[in-house]
Amino acid sequence: MTDRTLCVGEALIDVVVREGAEPSEHVGGSLFNVACGLASLGDPASILSWWGRDARGQRIAGAAARAGVEVVPGTDSAADTPLACAHVDADGRASYDFELTWAVPPVDSLERYSHLHTGSFAATLAPGADGVRDVVARIRDHATVSYDPNIRPALMGTPGDVLPRVTEMIAQSDVVKASDEDVAWLYPDERVDEVLRRWAAAGPALVVLTRGPDGASVLVAGELRSVAPRTVEVADTVGAGDSFMAGLVSGLLDAGYLGSRDATHRLRSASWDDVRPALDRAVITSALTVSRAGAYAPSLDEVRAAQDPTGR
Repeated sequence: MTDRTLCVGEALIDVVVREGAEPSEHVGGSLFNVACGLASLGDPASILSWWGRDARGQRIAGAAARAGVEVVPGTDSAADTPLACAHVDADGRASYDFELTWAVPPVDSLERYSHLHTGSFAATLAPGADGVRDVVARIRDHATVSYDPNIRPALMGTPGDVLPRVTEMIAQSDVVKASDEDVAWLYPDERVDEVLRRWAAAGPALVVLTRGPDGASVLVAGELRSVAPRTVEVADTVGAGDSFMAGLVSGLLDAGYLGSRDATHRLRSASWDDVRPALDRAVITSALTVSRAGAYAPSLDEVRAAQDPTGR
C-alpha cells in the first residue's frame, strides 16, 4: 500500500456564466478539485471518475496531468464529458445546473490507496452511487474514508430522496465535512449542533461544518469548537469547499490521523489541539482559493507563507 489518496467522483467542465460577460469553460468538479488540491499540497492523488474521450474530456485529462493527478484507467469511458453550468452572482457566489451521466468504472485492486475521498452527487446519483458504495466497502479494510455531501439540489431531487444514501456514507466515513447550506437543505427543521452530534454518533471520528465567511464548527472528542475564518477579498467562491476539504485531508494525512486503520484509532483519541493544525490548513487553503477566480489550488509553500509566526 502507498500513501496515495483515491478521489471518487465527478470531474467535468464548468461553464461559468457571469452577468455582462461571455460564458467561459473551465475544468472542474468537486472530486477533481479535491484531487488537484491534494496534489498541489504535496499529497499523491488519483481520480476515479467518468468523462468522455471528446475534446472536453481530453481537456480534463490534460489538466489532471498538469496538476500531477493520476487518472485511474477506465475513467474516460463515458459517451460524453459532463457539464456543469455555474451562474456566478454579483457577490461571487455560484449556483449550478448540470448535463451529465455518472458511473464508476471497474477497479481491479485498491491496495495501493491509503485514503479515499468521495462525496457530492457521486454518492447519490444512480447508477454510479452504487459503484461508490462498493468501492468504499472494499477499501475500508485497510484505508480511511472522508466524505463531503456537497449538496446539489439540481441533481439530487429532495432531501428525502438522498438522505438514506447520505446517512449510509456518513456511517462508513472517518471524517465528514459539510457546509451549513448542506445541513440546512438536508434537515431544515433541526438544530445544526444536534445534526452534527448525530452524525458523529453514527461513526465518523471528526465532523466539520463550514460556515462560509464565518469560519467552521468542529465536533471532536465530543466537544463542539469553532475555527475562525480568514478575511480575504473574494474573487468568487468556486471550489472553496473543495479547497477546504483538500487542506483538511492533507493536514490529517501529514499528522498521521488518516491513511490507515491505525490512523483512525489515533484520530478517535485526538484532542482539539491535535487536529487544530489540519483545520488551520483547511481554512488557509480555502481563503487562498476564494481570493482567486475559479477553483484555484494553492501549494503548500503558499499555505505556509500565509501562516502567522506561531504556525496558525
